[in-house]
Amino acid sequence: MTLNTYYTLGRSGLRVSRLALGTMTFGTEWGWGSDESTAQQLFNTYVDAGGNFIDTADLYTGGTSETWVGKFIAERNLRDRMIIATKFSYNAEPGNPNAGGNGRKNILRAVEGSLQRLGTDYIDLYILHTWDRITPAEEVMRTLDDLVRSGKVRHIGLSDTPAWYAARAQTLAEWRGYEPLSTLQLEYSLVERNIEREFVSLGTELGMGIMVWSPLASGLLSGKYRPSEGGVTGEGRLETVKGIQNPAFQKFGERNWRIVAELEQVAQELGRSMAQVAVNWVANRPGVSSVIVGATKLSQLEDNLKALEFEMPAELRQRLETVSRPESQFPYSFFDAEIQGMIHGGTTVGLKPAGYYPEVLIQSGGTGVA
Repeated sequence: MTLNTYYTLGRSGLRVSRLALGTMTFGTEWGWGSDESTAQQLFNTYVDAGGNFIDTADLYTGGTSETWVGKFIAERNLRDRMIIATKFSYNAEPGNPNAGGNGRKNILRAVEGSLQRLGTDYIDLYILHTWDRITPAEEVMRTLDDLVRSGKVRHIGLSDTPAWYAARAQTLAEWRGYEPLSTLQLEYSLVERNIEREFVSLGTELGMGIMVWSPLASGLLSGKYRPSEGGVTGEGRLETVKGIQNPAFQKFGERNWRIVAELEQVAQELGRSMAQVAVNWVANRPGVSSVIVGATKLSQLEDNLKALEFEMPAELRQRLETVSRPESQFPYSFFDAEIQGMIHGGTTVGLKPAGYYPEVLIQSGGTGVA
């Protein structure tokens, strides 16, 4: 169980573990999660396996997540080794519109709070958490560039934004000489594949590595939930928050149960857990730099960390691909083979092979850098 192979994040020189430790579960303020003792066990297990990439956010469990992450890192004197990613956007002061969002005033306020809770003087990766539909990309990118120039932030990224907004932001950075975006943090799993329409190509073309969140669809793909005559059986986050309208937690449905059933069959044939297979699938998709895995129990994390220990046969991967394939939509339906054949006069025009630009794998002191 090792994580000592590191990928560069997007087109940056920042080397990160292929599995990142998600710490939204650090704290019990939201009615689920881990107490401090368990959270420290999760942190230590991840670090001891070679992991160096920690994901948190300013409002996760009311700030407890950032506080514990900073404490655990300090206690083991790991600041130089660990890559801390944290996020801003959400508002903790009802009635104060400038205590949230993506404007300059809130970014500069939020970063100071995160630095204090984390107990550090810099953040390795600072990420806009969610598009606020208001702030121009110009303001966001200039402010983030200022933070990099000040030394308070090393690298920057976006999460949960439209593809056009991310493309504009990165183009502005290139045009004006700002710090470029290194990552796009997006939901991606066998049941949520919509980023394949735009974001994978966007990230690959413009140098932004994808950080995947919710690779297990909030636990659905671990197999803990089952459809029943009375609705759904199983206990976990999806059951706890079933009354919340957050789309990230709306996972029960006929299509998704078909995916769960096929995933279970594939996992049995591989002799692996459903969670391991689901994480393995998403970690090996195009454009993905790192996958965030979170847990509330040590046994869950230990299981997830084994997800990269095996290679899935092409036939089994194809079965998962087929059962989970998103429905084609306009204008993407015009990019399929039949229409493209009409454009190219019936000839075959293929993409360049994956190895057109040779990948580099350096083995040094037991560490792999890809």
